[in-house]
Amino acid sequence: MKMVSRSRRLLAAALGLTTALTVTACGGDEKQASLDTITVMTKLFGTAPDPGGELQQAVQKLIGKKLDITWVPNADYNDKLNVTLASNSIPDLVVTNEKSPSFIRAADAGAFWDLTGKLDSYPNLKPANAQTARNVMVNGKTYGIYRTRPLLRSAVVYRKDWLAKVGLPEPQTVDDLYRIAKAFTEQDPDGNGKKDTYGLVIPKWPGNYASSSPYDTMETWFGAPNGWGQRGGKLVPGFDTEEFYQANRFMKKWVDEGLVNPDFATLDAGSWNDPFVQGKGGMIIDVNVRGTDLAGRFRQKDPKDFDKVSMVGNMKRSDGQKFSLPFTGYLDVLAISKQRIRTDEQLEQVLQTLDKLQSQEGSSLLTNGIEGRNFRLEDGKAVLINQDDAQVKVIQNDVDKAFIQLGTRASVGLGQYPFKYSNDIEQKLFDQRETLMQEDLKTAVHNPALPVVAPTAVEKGQTLDLIIPDARIKFLSGAISEEQLRAQVKRWYDSGGTQVAQEVNDLVSKLPK
Repeated sequence: MKMVSRSRRLLAAALGLTTALTVTACGGDEKQASLDTITVMTKLFGTAPDPGGELQQAVQKLIGKKLDITWVPNADYNDKLNVTLASNSIPDLVVTNEKSPSFIRAADAGAFWDLTGKLDSYPNLKPANAQTARNVMVNGKTYGIYRTRPLLRSAVVYRKDWLAKVGLPEPQTVDDLYRIAKAFTEQDPDGNGKKDTYGLVIPKWPGNYASSSPYDTMETWFGAPNGWGQRGGKLVPGFDTEEFYQANRFMKKWVDEGLVNPDFATLDAGSWNDPFVQGKGGMIIDVNVRGTDLAGRFRQKDPKDFDKVSMVGNMKRSDGQKFSLPFTGYLDVLAISKQRIRTDEQLEQVLQTLDKLQSQEGSSLLTNGIEGRNFRLEDGKAVLINQDDAQVKVIQNDVDKAFIQLGTRASVGLGQYPFKYSNDIEQKLFDQRETLMQEDLKTAVHNPALPVVAPTAVEKGQTLDLIIPDARIKFLSGAISEEQLRAQVKRWYDSGGTQVAQEVNDLVSKLPK
């Protein structure tokens, strides 16, 4: 019932969008929109800022425009976005997943500007990375300014005190990782005299296949494609390769031997850190930012003894070959609506404004705050100041929970100016991220199908997207055999995947080289 209901909502949204665009076209073609105020819709992760607050006033002063911002709690954002896209009042700027079916329908209906080739004239808007610029395309078109994230941040975070206790070196291969997981499970690394620990913590993964889960990461280490890859002269999904099955046999061995938390299929992702900090699990395969986060959790427990976390990058395969899992290099885009911004001249005004907003000064406001108020610079890094001041706390909240979501040039968690920690332990983990990324980018396995969206995937994605993740968990849990897992791959093809594969190959062949 839930899937049917969501389908009806999307259909209603698509019909509503057509009506909304018709109303707009009939009512406002001749009238030039005033762009003294720019309307925005974006995500919120806490308390919404006061429009009259210091930070918003500083941002508006810099860009010479007023901002009318609709802050939407992250948990409600997708539903709110679908409703907004079906209305006749789409904001001028919208933070959106440009690959989502609802956005693609809206863009195809003419609701958003195609920015392909238009950003290169703006130094702070033009893509900073060619791979990310390709990843963000929708079938050869660019519909928004991407919000930068590190292009590669997969890592293994582990309990360094446990590793010292079991007397093993840092892992370099998948086999090293297995030996450590086994030692963490069987050799009483916490020294309490009980067999109550396990090697790896995995949560119930909220994303689909090829969404950078620990499973996707390990499959890539075994040589499986990242999402899609070349096999026999054509692109095939990664789960239709032998490397996929090899990796999952390896992971099932971990599960069968009790090296993974027994509730891996149900553990809430919001509680992922807890078993690690509580001394139950010794490793996490995730983004490298988790290393610093975990060190901070240990510091909160005991400020005098929290040097318990270390991390390494991607693992080599047993034969010494290395395949590293990259990310897309961005998260969502800032798309420009055509509802009020109807002419090339108006678009140019908005792009000029955004170029100011994403300048070094603007990016600093969005991702660090107000220099001299909530932070100061020290050796090129941001040091928090005046944190006991109630007004400064408001500025810090407005940055961390809200305005940082409008930044496109500096990544969340890094900032225009990287944060300077008050201790060497967390600072080392923070600084290590760049080193690990640059090393693993040399062996990154990029997804060649990211720039395209197959029409059948839009139409049948709600069904297709569930098949492989569900089957994989059932296989790892022992509920189905490998033969039955392979049968689910065939089911994917029979349920529309064959058409998706044909469309992906055709669309990729038409992309600019």
